[in-house]
Amino acid sequence: MKLFDCTTYHNEDLILEARFNILNKHFDKFIVCEAKFTHSGKEKKLNFNIKKFNEFKKKIIYLVQDNEPSDLSPDNKLNKRSNAIKRVACQRNKLAEGLSNADSNDLIFYSDNDEIPDLKNVNLETINKKIIIFEQKLFYYKFNLYLDRIHWYGTRALRKKNLRTFELLREIKPKKYSFYRIDTLFNEKKFIDLHVVKNGGWHFTRILSPQEIHSRELETEHSDEYLESKKDSKKIEDLIRRKVIDHDHLADKRENKFGEEFDLKPYPVKHLPDYIENNQIKYKNYLDLE
Repeated sequence: MKLFDCTTYHNEDLILEARFNILNKHFDKFIVCEAKFTHSGKEKKLNFNIKKFNEFKKKIIYLVQDNEPSDLSPDNKLNKRSNAIKRVACQRNKLAEGLSNADSNDLIFYSDNDEIPDLKNVNLETINKKIIIFEQKLFYYKFNLYLDRIHWYGTRALRKKNLRTFELLREIKPKKYSFYRIDTLFNEKKFIDLHVVKNGGWHFTRILSPQEIHSRELETEHSDEYLESKKDSKKIEDLIRRKVIDHDHLADKRENKFGEEFDLKPYPVKHLPDYIENNQIKYKNYLDLE
């Protein structure tokens, strides 16, 4: 049984390089897809450079999403979010083209680039469920600034024979439903046959400079929310300095998620991936070591 790590890419070389080093011993192939358009619809140059990752060159399958989705709605404020979601789905689903040499029983993993599964203590051979979802810790700005308000359900895995699309895999709810829940027969987002891996890794979000975070936020599927928050790189720099975020993950989707602040807590570096713990000098600008 081979393992395939599948992820999307924009220009996040720092986190991608860490990802390859952390996961290299577990995976047979890394499939990376980059799009020629941002989630907000702006045409962009391709940033991926295989020469930066020569150590992993034989494992990497690099794909390019050339075109916009065919079902975009008229580009106005009302349709901005739905079009962004379609672009994200299109880029994710492109990853399937990298699986031509995968066997039906090989395990296919999907993560956003900054979601890294912890496989150190997971015996995948003993998990016989159709869907595997990894419950991960959420970090902001630095590898060891921890937000303890929620668990993050990022990385998902399944056998190739059970993969329909990567977007559907991403949308599966991180909950094992009762056998008696008849609605699971008609809802492709709800599963009975599901396993959640506790302590399943790390979601390292916004491990970037304040200016890079600002630029990235303007291009994501949530750029409309970010624009309404009236934030800029100076505001982000202040949040990092004070070790807080102003994004409420638990807010209702219809509510404004920005405004209230939540503290980030120091997290022991020894409980981070070994590669980060062993390269603290290299990552000194992205660790809170005070």
